Parts: sequence; C-alpha cells; structure tokens
Amino acid sequence: MAIGELYDVVFDCPEPDELAEFYRELIGGKITDSDGWWTTLETPTGMRVSFQRVDDYEPPRWPGQEHPQQVHLDVMVTSLTESEPLVLELGATKLKGSRSKTGFRVYADPAGHPFCLVTN
Repeated sequence: MAIGELYDVVFDCPEPDELAEFYRELIGGKITDSDGWWTTLETPTGMRVSFQRVDDYEPPRWPGQEHPQQVHLDVMVTSLTESEPLVLELGATKLKGSRSKTGFRVYADPAGHPFCLVTN
C-alpha cells in the first residue's frame, strides 16, 4: 500500500501564469486556479501541474549539474518531426546536446525547465 498518490507536480518559476499557459498549449487542459503567485493547470487526464512564483529564480542548466534539473516531464507525441516546430513556436528552446534521434528530444520551457518529447 502506498502512503499517498501523485496529486500535483509543481514548478518554481518567475511568471506562473505565463508558464501555465505554455503547458496548457503543450499538453491541454484548463487553468483552474491563479492568484499571481500560484497557478494550477488541470490536464485532460485530471492530473494537476502547478507553477509557483519564486523571486530570484535561477533555471536548471542542461546537461550539467551545477544547477540540476530537479524535475522534468516526458510528453508523449506521435511524431517528433511534427511536434518540434509546435513547441518551439510556443516558446520552448531545443537544448544543446539534444540528439535528434528517434525516440526523444530535449527542450527547455520558457522558464528554463527541461522537458522531453518522446515517441514509442
């Protein structure tokens, strides 16, 4: 028996509303809560992803560990070739060292958090 179940994934960031909107466009869902310091996105599957404002925020750096990733999301897509331009248009950045091999590619969201697009 587990102690609990996953309820929310929370990202520190400088602008919670902007980052929530980025992820809403990336994975769908709706913004259910926002007060300028905390914004919650409920995904179509019911999972929560929240964003909290942090003053003096410093993003993680890929691939080094001086500023570790701490957390990242894998987003399943049907085609890396079709999905990459869409995430770049949303404001993502393809990270240096990200291989364009079949299977996955690594990006950073607008606040610098790494995430991957993955395929089967």
